[in-house]
Parts: sequence; C-alpha cells; structure tokens
Amino acid sequence: MLHDIIAFVASAIVAAISAMGYAGVALLMAIESACVPLPSEIIMPFAGYLVSKGELGLLGVATAGALGCNLGSALAYAVGARGGRPAVERWGRYVLLSGHDIDLAERFFARYGAITVFLCRLLPVVRTFIALPAGIARMNLWRFHAYTFIGSWLWCYGLAYLGARLGAEWDSNPTVKALFHQADIVIVGLGLAGVGLVLWHRLKQRRA
Repeated sequence: MLHDIIAFVASAIVAAISAMGYAGVALLMAIESACVPLPSEIIMPFAGYLVSKGELGLLGVATAGALGCNLGSALAYAVGARGGRPAVERWGRYVLLSGHDIDLAERFFARYGAITVFLCRLLPVVRTFIALPAGIARMNLWRFHAYTFIGSWLWCYGLAYLGARLGAEWDSNPTVKALFHQADIVIVGLGLAGVGLVLWHRLKQRRA
C-alpha cells in the first residue's frame, strides 16, 4: 500500500514537471507554500533528477521553486493579513493547522521578528505555514517576499542539487537507486504518520 502511494505521488510530480517544466516546479511549490501538505522534500529532488537528465537547469529549477514559494506564500499572507487570526482559525483546520500551531508560530515570530520568515524557509513542515503569522503581524510586504525568496531559493537549490547528484548515479549505481527508494519510503511514511497523529489529536480535542 505504502509503495503504491509513493509510486503515485512520485509519478504525479515527475509527470507535472516533465510536462510543464519550470512552470510545473513553480506550480507545485506554490501549492506547498499555500499551506497545502505537498512536500517539497519530494518535489525538488525529482526536479533535480530531471536536471541530471539534461531536461532542466539547476539554477532555473531553484529559481522556479522559489518563485512558486513566493506565489503560494502571498496567498497565505493575504489570508493572515486580511482575515487575521479568526480567519486562520476558521480555515486552518482544512489544512490540519490548529490554534496551537498558530500560537507557536506567532510566539516564534514575535520573539525573532521578520528574520523568522527566512529561518523557517530553511526548515521542513513549519516553512509551509509561516506566511500566516507574518500576514497576521502585517510584516512589511517587500521584506516578507525578499526573505521568502532567499530562504526558499536556498532550500530548493539544496534539495534539487541532492536530486541531481543522485540522478547522475541512478543508472550506474544500483545502491543509489535502492537508497533513493528507501528515502522516499521514509519521507512519505513520516508524512503519513504525521498526518495520522494530527488527525488523532484533532479528534481528541473535539471530543474534549
């Protein structure tokens, strides 16, 4: 079952990027940055794999991914800025975002300021919804997009570079292929486990 899920996610990502090129990378990363749990840890390494095949360029992939992050984050920022915390609490549950999650992000943002946006773009999971507290705090929009782009570019470049290096060894080194599949299993498995824990926690909250 897990192998089938991994195969479906991987084939969908590769198909989208193969068909749309840089626009596909930007679109997928925009979805991820709009608080939809579509992991960039899968998107960008597969984009890097296509880089190793000569279909895309590494700098172009990283830039397209960062631009997509800015696009998706702009939507999340607008939700936070225009609707405030009530809107986030109302709609956040549809992307598994709870009031507790918002509290953590707001405290982190209040403590470290605008640089939080840059730092969180280099972290898994939290990078997906950091735009919401930035919007609630009405962070300067130009600074928000600058930090988002720089942090996202570094994140996208690192993952794409890893995918490109693994892709270069894909056909010649069977060990790399096996490790790559194992990494996919770990990433998707952790993702599914995380979603399951969040749903269980939400169910307990509602019953309480």
